[in-house]
Amino acid sequence: MIPYLIVCPLVFLAGLVDSIAGGGGLISLPAYMIAGVPAHVALGTNKTSSSMGTTVSMIRLAKHGYLKGMLLTAACVAVAAVTGSALGAHLALMVPDSVIRHMMIVVLPVTAYYVLRRKNMESTEKLGEISKQKMAAICIGAAFFIGGYDGFYGPGTGTFLLLILTGAAHMDTRNASALTKVTNLSSNLAAMATFVLTGNVNFRLGVAAGLCSIAGNYLGAGLVVKSGQRIVRPVVLVVLGILFVKILSGN
Repeated sequence: MIPYLIVCPLVFLAGLVDSIAGGGGLISLPAYMIAGVPAHVALGTNKTSSSMGTTVSMIRLAKHGYLKGMLLTAACVAVAAVTGSALGAHLALMVPDSVIRHMMIVVLPVTAYYVLRRKNMESTEKLGEISKQKMAAICIGAAFFIGGYDGFYGPGTGTFLLLILTGAAHMDTRNASALTKVTNLSSNLAAMATFVLTGNVNFRLGVAAGLCSIAGNYLGAGLVVKSGQRIVRPVVLVVLGILFVKILSGN
């Protein structure tokens, strides 16, 4: 029961954080590692629980009409994300377990710094003139490359996509958020399928954590927390600190 007691509360928190400020993967992936789950299995199981939570967020945003008029773009984005994510996941499986575990010592802090230092999307989005064709091309390209990163690793994917969609594609924040969830869900499902086929998913732990992720995403999607970053920063730093101690100690 110890892995469940460690993973489930942190995945719930990750879902809540992801809905409020993004960067939930910075908590959920290390949670599996802290619980002693092998690196490749941690990647695959994290995709399972993340897929369940992201589905709830995407449906809720779609019900509010934030994908209206973008269904064709969303379908193309989904295909691009699936392709990129499958390639990324296969690449991750080629990397030794120990390399992935120790790679986190470098990659996670860099990703955390980039995610936590970002400003409010509303203040950075550029609503200039851009053709629908160019917007769609940027969205599809971003979905492929960021989807590849999501399949290989994952944390920070949603934030990176929002920065690209609001900046380069000139989309408004709400529509960009909805399209980001489509990309996230597609890449998560593709990566999950790859890890499932190679036996790198702990289904019992993944489903239990997935239910917690759903609860966190649902609760977070319904909250308006202006001081969300104040909550996110210390939580992410504490989780990363525990992970580093665990890796360095060799336990």
